[in-house]
Amino acid sequence: MAGSPGLWAAWGEFGKYNAQGMKGGEALILELNRIVYTSGISSPVTSKRGMNARLRYLNSAKGREAMREQGITDRAMKNWYKGKVSPSAENRQKIDNAYWTRRRENLIRSGWLKRHLDNNGRGRQVEIYPVDERNVPEPRRRTTGTRRDLTNRSITVRYLWGALVDAWAAQDEDLMDEIWDDVISDLDSDYTAYAYVSAVGIGA
Repeated sequence: MAGSPGLWAAWGEFGKYNAQGMKGGEALILELNRIVYTSGISSPVTSKRGMNARLRYLNSAKGREAMREQGITDRAMKNWYKGKVSPSAENRQKIDNAYWTRRRENLIRSGWLKRHLDNNGRGRQVEIYPVDERNVPEPRRRTTGTRRDLTNRSITVRYLWGALVDAWAAQDEDLMDEIWDDVISDLDSDYTAYAYVSAVGIGA
């Protein structure tokens, strides 16, 4: 991986002067989670439509196994699919957890998430929102090389999406940090100012 091994060390003790933010790799994890969650069933599990849609999605050997892993019994599943009873509020939450776990697995296994982000080689636009320094004393605030306050940045990211999804799927936070290092190294000489961010947005 390209980039400086001292990327975050350049910030010293982050948050010491009340800067609010997180590592870029962590922000990427949250944004990928958002993409996955907004691509699924929109109706809440608390509604009949949302619950039934999730049960249909989970009506397979793997889906039933996902429900078992949430503590749902075979007897309960049998009764739901026969329409004898409706899941309790507690079991609806378990169904929802099983649904998102299974959907995440399917999006990874099928390669959909990688293809979606790669966008036929065109990549995706990534919006970078710098750390919140409103509570940082003026002399301690980070600035760019031209002494301006940190601003939102936008960059088109290509070719890294496969590695990024693999790292996200493996829940490898260190590798996510390395990939973020690669992403921001294409900004300019002040890229270390974006090691920590308040958030990132992926145009997908």
